[in-house]
Amino acid sequence: MQLEANDLLLFARVVDEGSFSRAAERLGLPKSTLSRRITELESQLGERLLLRTTRKLSVTDFGHAVLLHAHQVTAEVESAMALAQHRQIQPSGRLRVSMPNDFANDVLANLLAEFIARYPAIALELDLSARRVDLIGENFDVAIRVGELADDATLAARRLAVFTVGLYAAPGYLQKRGTPYEPEALMEHDSLRILTRSGEPEIWSLSRGAENWRGSPPARATANSPETLIRLARSGVGITMLSDYFAEQLVKTGELVQVLGDWTLPSIKVSAVFPGRRLMPARTRVFLDALEAQFAGPQCQAIEAQVSLRKKQSRP
Repeated sequence: MQLEANDLLLFARVVDEGSFSRAAERLGLPKSTLSRRITELESQLGERLLLRTTRKLSVTDFGHAVLLHAHQVTAEVESAMALAQHRQIQPSGRLRVSMPNDFANDVLANLLAEFIARYPAIALELDLSARRVDLIGENFDVAIRVGELADDATLAARRLAVFTVGLYAAPGYLQKRGTPYEPEALMEHDSLRILTRSGEPEIWSLSRGAENWRGSPPARATANSPETLIRLARSGVGITMLSDYFAEQLVKTGELVQVLGDWTLPSIKVSAVFPGRRLMPARTRVFLDALEAQFAGPQCQAIEAQVSLRKKQSRP
């Protein structure tokens, strides 16, 4: 014997309402469908639950015994719904997030602190390694990805930002080695280049109007950490490709200078990737909303405006 728990819920509703008509109206079901389901339940159980006449509905002794269990099922369903509603109101549980270390420290440090304070029932677990985690296999809720996204039907994504990119070096390096004014001159300089996922240094691509240049200047150092390359550039050992967003404060303090500012490089796309579940946990939803608000907020917008103004002023 295999019972449908939902049929017990229907039976309890009919008894509680006192009639098939009122129960059908409350449930939004045709009366004929409800009557058929109760008849099928009686057939499965092998005994009558209700005695029906045109004027009266009575519960049999066996029906009263089954009703106790039906009310227990109803209570469990209502408890589960209440739990789900509470979690939507008060997000809770472990939230596993993967993001680049420089984002955690330089862009999202304040957001993460505010998020932890605002949602005390969420336990935030951060993976700041450079590796690209398997969200499904490793049970991550969100990953911040930089660059183009691979096609993956199991994942969904939200675009957070698009950062412009430039070449930067320390003033001391340029005083010692000279300032390149054409991309080809980069071949006479030391570069500090990010490693791609294939393990190869990224090729630099520059454009200005209809002019294009693509090359691999001699790599003085390569790393899979933009933060490390920034530190090396600040120490004066080479030229690095860097998001203008991250470079802005260092340009203000005089630690870095933009090189070939009238040339453009491919922009960097930043996305939040998460499992494409039909029902998103509340803790994931509020974190994604916080990320979008951060990148659309006044702090990020102000930095982007400063970058745009600086580039306009530097053009010949």
